[in-house]
Amino acid sequence: MEAAERWQAARARVPRVDPYGFERPGDFDYAAYEEFFSTYLVILTRRAIKWSKLLKRSGRVQKSPTDLNRTFPDNVRFQKAAEPCLQQALYNVLVAYGRHDRGVGYCQGMNFIAGCLILVTGDEEVSFWLLDALVGRILPDYYGPGMLGLRTDQEVLGELVRTKLPAVGALLDRHGVPWALLVSRWFVCLFVDVLPVETVLRIWDCLFNEGSKIIFRVALTLIKHHQALILEATSVPDICDKFKRITKGSFAMQCHTFMQKIFSEPGRLPGAAVARLREHHGARLLAQG
Repeated sequence: MEAAERWQAARARVPRVDPYGFERPGDFDYAAYEEFFSTYLVILTRRAIKWSKLLKRSGRVQKSPTDLNRTFPDNVRFQKAAEPCLQQALYNVLVAYGRHDRGVGYCQGMNFIAGCLILVTGDEEVSFWLLDALVGRILPDYYGPGMLGLRTDQEVLGELVRTKLPAVGALLDRHGVPWALLVSRWFVCLFVDVLPVETVLRIWDCLFNEGSKIIFRVALTLIKHHQALILEATSVPDICDKFKRITKGSFAMQCHTFMQKIFSEPGRLPGAAVARLREHHGARLLAQG
């Protein structure tokens, strides 16, 4: 393909308006931008983690209730006109947990988990202890400063995909797409507001009963079932769009069938093997600082 044809092809794939709302000029070099941004995403992720550490350490940034308004804004029970409005219960649980575990405090993502627990249990105290089980025992270091557990599990998923779904792994490696860009919301929110609520609740049943390995089974099943669609992607924005699409539709909605699939489609996933991968990638991330 000639350079002009490559430029036109890249231009057709990349939006004319950038992520900040600014219209790109007519002579914008789309091919060069795509090549640059595929590597810059890694830097952006690393910088976001450093900023998170800095802001938590300084103690000068005032906490605000902004996340309360962003938690399930389309759910009638969380709207301010509701009686009672569950925003107050959510606030109570999050504040109580922040005081209970000062090493974690509050991290974005916990609001969706606590909100879902409140919706299901209707009880602040029960929701608090379930949140404590998730954050303190089942998912350690997911929400603390540095989010080492979360970052480690994203890398573990990447390695599992390279082993079990090598074509997808090769596609992402070729474009330099960090797994954090694609699945961080899946992991941080434990699929709340990502998958249909009935499916999320079934996943959580397994999460409480069998532990965090279930998260990998869910992610691998989504990716494997939609492997053909993902492999159609030809750019970083296209890959991101495909990963958003695979959480929608009838496959994710049919929760009973979906849960059967997560125990068959990924194949064997021995706990000892997952533990070794976590140890390896966790040590590597710690060494990187």
